[in-house]
Amino acid sequence: MTGRRDPLRSAPRVVWMLLACWALLVAPSFAQSSEPGISSLAQALDRLGHADPRQRVAAVSWLGQHGGEADAARLAPRLHDEDALVRALAEKAIWLMWTRSGDTAIDRLFSRGLEQMNAGDLKAAIATFDEIVRRKPAFAEGWNRRATARYLAGDYRNALADCDEVVRRNPLHFGALSGYGLIYLKLAEYDRALEYFRRALAVNPNMEGVRENVRGLEELMAQRLRRST
Repeated sequence: MTGRRDPLRSAPRVVWMLLACWALLVAPSFAQSSEPGISSLAQALDRLGHADPRQRVAAVSWLGQHGGEADAARLAPRLHDEDALVRALAEKAIWLMWTRSGDTAIDRLFSRGLEQMNAGDLKAAIATFDEIVRRKPAFAEGWNRRATARYLAGDYRNALADCDEVVRRNPLHFGALSGYGLIYLKLAEYDRALEYFRRALAVNPNMEGVRENVRGLEELMAQRLRRST
């Protein structure tokens, strides 16, 4: 024993699961953040790049309340905003927008799958998400939540396959990118885990748990290099 901490032991291993449920668990009250005067998608998009951060907050809040899955990519630049509130609201708004399929029946199934997953009934959740991806394969979040359920069930290879489907439809899906990293950690493929965690942070630099994973992996690799020389 060297007395040094395991660089991976302190790195959060459940970040992806928390991110996958983030929008429903801790989404802010966007109505409280909104300022009057935005009544359309065009107005919200116009204010996303406004010099006044209060206007950017209002635009992000409106999109969090009203935007759909197809609008989420337009918010991605705000994940790098100079204003911390804009960044935080943009992340939560994007998660909310990703969960809106545009189909009421699919949205009901999606809510059922989340309830099953949160209750620990992973078999039922996977079956529900199976139905979602069968009926609406273009809905990336259906694949992402099935990937999450499969990851929690220890079905890592099929979870990877689902992540492939997510990023094929949504290359900016930082949840799926960090999910790859968590799966590759479980598979002890540390180089690939580090690659995907870095890719996730390139899209969304605000995920502190993912950043901790990067630091842990970098320390592990530095230790291995020292031992090999």
